[in-house]
Amino acid sequence: MVTPRDIAEAAEGLRGGGVARRTRLIYVEELGVHLKLENEQPIGAFKIRGAYNAIRKLPEAVRKRGVITYSSGNHGQAVAYAAKQFGVRAVVTMPETAPAVKVEGVKKWGGEVVFAGRTSEDRRIKAEAIAAHDGLAIVPPFDHPDIVAGQATVALEIVEQLPEVETVVVPVGGGGLISGVVTGLAAAGSTAAVWGVEPAGAPKLHRSLAAGKVVRLERTGSIADGLITLNVGDIPFAELTRERGRIRGVVLVEDDSIRAAVQFLWRTCRLAVEPSGAATTAALLAGAVPRSRTTVLVVSGGNVDRSLLEATD
Repeated sequence: MVTPRDIAEAAEGLRGGGVARRTRLIYVEELGVHLKLENEQPIGAFKIRGAYNAIRKLPEAVRKRGVITYSSGNHGQAVAYAAKQFGVRAVVTMPETAPAVKVEGVKKWGGEVVFAGRTSEDRRIKAEAIAAHDGLAIVPPFDHPDIVAGQATVALEIVEQLPEVETVVVPVGGGGLISGVVTGLAAAGSTAAVWGVEPAGAPKLHRSLAAGKVVRLERTGSIADGLITLNVGDIPFAELTRERGRIRGVVLVEDDSIRAAVQFLWRTCRLAVEPSGAATTAALLAGAVPRSRTTVLVVSGGNVDRSLLEATD
């Protein structure tokens, strides 16, 4: 399990590495809530926190051989960026449908892109095969304690920036971020509650919490490409189960609402936010989660196709 010491050590490692930024927490009058702007990270998403922490903690002899991951985009960029800091090889298996902005992001940081099918399972299987052949260390996107501990530093910052925070709203893909936020809030001694937000086409955590176990979906689909894994990870789910009383619920949002939220954030705040990152705003605008000055929406990423923003201008 992820301990407060693991989280504190991850925060210290991120500060020492000078890789992840302490992102802004801003209040938006039009929404009546605060936004935690993880879209301001060097790779445009919160994923750098977990990826750097996981690669940093690999034994040096293992890290030298290089790393590999499977990702729809943001985790892949984070792994490529973090690997570059250590001067090691990074390979990322990505879906054939990955947004061009994310593919180019991986390549920008020196990552090698290998396309593999359309599902998270397709790219995981491909990554495992390459890892076995080339001797690379796998850095999973969410199902690892070092990943969760890295993502938990988001919550530490929120509590430092807004000690009176009562509610944190988090988008849910594989569960690394929401489990990190839950464990991070506990480590910081905060009593804040947490809401999860998933696309209606990918209700992984929603169904898993109802069933009391990890439920694997047969298929998923959404404009929010970072939130359409087939299931949440075992480790994130265990962390969420341990802190079940803190989870107020997991709400589902339609793609039209997510698209409208992307455009709202661009038009009103001039924030370029990808659909996955705008899911929390979509839930708020739909009235599905609490709205107050002590509510924080996590804006998880900003790697957005410009065409979604141009429709607003």
